[in-house]
Amino acid sequence: MKALNAVLMSGREVLPLIEGGKGVSATNGASAGAWATAGGIGTVSGVNADSYDAQGNIIRQIYHGKTRMERHEEMVAYAIAGGIAQVQNAHEYAGGKGALHLNVLWEMGGAERILHAILEKTKGLIHGVTCGAGMPYRVSEIAQKYNVYYYPIVSSARAFRALWLRSFHKAADLLGGVVYEDPWRAGGHNGLSNSEDPLTPEDPFPRVMALRKQMNEYGLTNTPIIMAGGVWWLSEWEDWIDNKELGPVAFQFGTRPLLTVESPIPQSWKDKLLTVKKGDVALNKFSPTGFYSSAVRNDFLQELYDRSERQIAYATEVTDDLTESFRTGPVGNPVFVRATDLEKAKGWMEVGFTKALRTPDSTMVFTTPDEAKRIQTSQAACVGCLSQCQFSNWSQGETGTTGRMADPRSFCIQKSLQNVAHEGDVDNFLMFAGHNCYRFGEDPFYANGFVPTVKQLIDRIVTGK
Repeated sequence: MKALNAVLMSGREVLPLIEGGKGVSATNGASAGAWATAGGIGTVSGVNADSYDAQGNIIRQIYHGKTRMERHEEMVAYAIAGGIAQVQNAHEYAGGKGALHLNVLWEMGGAERILHAILEKTKGLIHGVTCGAGMPYRVSEIAQKYNVYYYPIVSSARAFRALWLRSFHKAADLLGGVVYEDPWRAGGHNGLSNSEDPLTPEDPFPRVMALRKQMNEYGLTNTPIIMAGGVWWLSEWEDWIDNKELGPVAFQFGTRPLLTVESPIPQSWKDKLLTVKKGDVALNKFSPTGFYSSAVRNDFLQELYDRSERQIAYATEVTDDLTESFRTGPVGNPVFVRATDLEKAKGWMEVGFTKALRTPDSTMVFTTPDEAKRIQTSQAACVGCLSQCQFSNWSQGETGTTGRMADPRSFCIQKSLQNVAHEGDVDNFLMFAGHNCYRFGEDPFYANGFVPTVKQLIDRIVTGK
């Protein structure tokens, strides 16, 4: 294993090892501070971060507003208070060592307001801002205002080119690095384009080389590329280190820091990580963001798969192939479906899936009455945690709606992630993870259920494993 030399990032000399920022309390001030203390770059998540009461207890995010817009404002206030608290905690923990970054998702509700407010109230404590999940073209302007470095997350050279030409060229001096997040291997939301096959992973090296060539055209030869997604043992990436053609590189770890002493996730989540098998992490498109995402297969994810399979096309008038009359309830006008689908629908209804919920794509999914009630209750309780939500049809624009029908094939991501992070229910709610998650159970470092401190993990990573 080649020696892993320190690099200059965000104005500080650090190990080229970065903690991936995982939102809704999966990374916090303690985990980020510990990573920075160990000499790397710790990342505080600004996505619905936890804040605390006077006794130091986590303030659960309970909403009282009667309208979505009122609840959205509550959500923004929670996020700002939590982000400030976690940045301050990380700064105190790190004691000036390493570097600290703040991670936000561009597609989260109120992203720009939240980012501005956290940076304003924590001036001098954050050295860089990492931003993905969308096209964060204004993050460079925000970085300039607060004199911090910025790190866009992209999954292709094409995406970076668009960001550079639109705005990043105006703030080239503060571009601290570009995160290449592998859209097939990373956990959480993934940046697959419509032209890429979700079932056919591509080798990251040619894609990263294309990104480097694009960056070189813009004079960014010394700007690091940060490889994220699928990184486990650095010995498997040795050809990337000190590669003159590839240029300066660093490595981001999102999944491995979950299983550390300082990680804030519940014990049930940590225990589950040690039992995940190869293939248990699924790349799916159920997220209300509209992006693909990677999560552990559990009862929650299986329910979403099953719900989508109980789906048929319909029309309100007879068409060439939608000819059979079908009533979705005891009253109202019938809709028209295919003859083969009519038999499917009757079969589903006979075993209890008697509630037909319409989707924006002129289809219906069949659920039980109880499941339908849970879906509709969650849709009605939307807090506007995204800029746009397919599940509830929320939009943070002036109208407060996307103008499309709410989609029952998706789910409330805020409710799910808050639950798994605080209640530890890893079976009935969404559990994000990278596709290398199964390696916890195979890597001898974690034998007999060993859980390292962040310092022990980084010391292990530096050896190549």
